[in-house]
This record gives sequence, structure tokens and C-alpha cells, in this order.
Amino acid sequence: MDVSTLLADHAEKLKSTQVETENALDVDAGYLTVTDPNPIETDSYESSLETHLLSLARTGTQALLNALFSLPTTSSPDGPLAQLPPPTTQLPRAKPLPKPKPLTKWEQFAKAKGIQGKAKEKRTKKVWDEERQEWVNRWGRDGKNKQVEEQWITEVPMNADIDHDPRKAARDERKARVAKNQKQHEANLAREQKARGSVSSNPEREAHKKELERTLAMSRTSTASMGKFDRKLDGERKLKGVKRKFNPTESSVAAEAKASLDLLTKMNSEARKARITEAQRPSKKSRTSRDAGAMEDSVLNVRKAVRFASKGRGGVALGREKTKGAVSRKRGRR
Repeated sequence: MDVSTLLADHAEKLKSTQVETENALDVDAGYLTVTDPNPIETDSYESSLETHLLSLARTGTQALLNALFSLPTTSSPDGPLAQLPPPTTQLPRAKPLPKPKPLTKWEQFAKAKGIQGKAKEKRTKKVWDEERQEWVNRWGRDGKNKQVEEQWITEVPMNADIDHDPRKAARDERKARVAKNQKQHEANLAREQKARGSVSSNPEREAHKKELERTLAMSRTSTASMGKFDRKLDGERKLKGVKRKFNPTESSVAAEAKASLDLLTKMNSEARKARITEAQRPSKKSRTSRDAGAMEDSVLNVRKAVRFASKGRGGVALGREKTKGAVSRKRGRR
């Protein structure tokens, strides 16, 4: 019995963990990536592509695992944990580096005077209250900054006025601080936008400027020549008109079919049917005018008949003749 094939298969399954390649693999444990700089074996690639790819994947995975198991580990309830080293592969950025944030007015002053302030710590939203013995909000609802306004008893200074209200004074002081901070924040934003090359940070000013430009453009085209032969001012920019967009003269059969179907769908839409029905229905004004016209026609026909019967003398003369004829017939009977 030939066991060489069985031994070869067993040896293939139990390969050594040591990776031997012509050129060393570039392993970046920080990104968990492996780069193989070795050239591709043409014969193995063309004869059996699947086997060749599996062999490359196995070699790269084994090299990565060897690098990970060589890292120092720390014990944890979930097992040993390894701290990945910083990556060494230089990857291109998808976006440019962010621009440095401009300094505020106080930061510029401190830098110019050489003032070294304390390290700025991030302020938390909660603060410890000694009286309540609990964590309360620094600001907002039931905030620490409203403690004087909401406490049930407040100390009044000796030299205070009779109508002095400590709660109102504390509320006004807090609102003044909020307004001052908001004003400084807006000034810093305006300075930052100005440094970045922005036109303006005032929306009202921008809207007023656009309205002036619109009014100026309308006044330029209000002449008989639509501003073509008007005298131009020094530095006056040329008005930009709307560019007309034309469809291409030649298009694909699918695009032409789609356009025709869209047109048919639009023509057979329910909204168009409703508009047509509404247009065919006579309005109140048209019905009134039609009734008035019919009445006028009937009046004109009566007038024509009266004029014809009286031979142009009018309806009064015709009535007198009828009255005289009736009286003469009564006399003849007597």
C-alpha cells in the first residue's frame, strides 16, 4: 500500500507556522494588513488559480497571526488582550487637513502679552451642590447659576434701596452675562469667517445687498433698449443672463421613447382631465352674460315687431289706434 499520498496530504494540512518566502512580507499589525512584494508565479497562476490564491491567502494570514502573537498581552476577564502598535503604512487622506481654528480675541491678547493661562479643561454639565449633597445641572433647568433666584430667603445689603429685589437683580445679572457671552461668540465667529475669506457674517446685511443688486439689475433693464445702449458706469459689471439649455438634436431610441411616454402620461393625467372639465364648464359670469344676451335678443325682437306694426311710430301710437278701434266698434253696435 502506497502511503506517500496520505503522508503528503497530512503534511499539507500540518504546515509549519514559519513563513518562508523569497522576499519578506510587509506586515502592518496596526492596520491588520499584509503586503506581499513577491512576483506572481505564472505557471501556478495559470494552471490552478484557486489553489494559487488559497496559498497566498494562507501565507499572508499566517504572517499576520505570527506578528499578532508576538505582541505583549495583558490579561482580562475575556482573555489575553494585545495592544496594536501604531500603523506604519502611509494612507492617502480622503479630505484635506482641517484648517487651524483662529484664535479668539482673548487668546490673541494673551499671546501678544505672553500670558500663560491654566490648561483649559472641559467643563462638565453637572456640578456638586454642598447644600443638597447631590449633583445638579450647572445651567439650564434647576441650574446652579439660578440658585440665588430660586432660593426662598436672600440676604439684602444694608445700603440697598427700599424696592430692591435680590431675585430680579440676580436674574438681570445672569441675563447680562448670557448676552455678553453671546455677543463675544458672534464676534469671534465673524472674525473667523473674515479670516477664512467669507464675505459677511450678517444675514440681514447679505439680504439687503442682494435686494440692492436685484433693484439695480431691474433699473438697468427698464429702458426701451433693455439697457443695451445705456451709458455704463466706471467699474460696472456686465449682467449675467440666464443660459438657455437645448436638448441634443440626436438622442438614443430609449431616451426618445421615454420622452414620448412621459408626454402621453402627462396628457392622460387626472390633473389635466380635471382642468379640461373645469374649463368646459361655463362659469357664473358666462351664464349671466348668456342669459342677458338671450333677454336682450328677446327684447330686440319685441321692439322690431312693435316698430313693424306701428310703421315706425312706436308702441304708444299703436296702443292709441287699438283703443280708437275698440271705441268705434262699440258705437256702431249701438
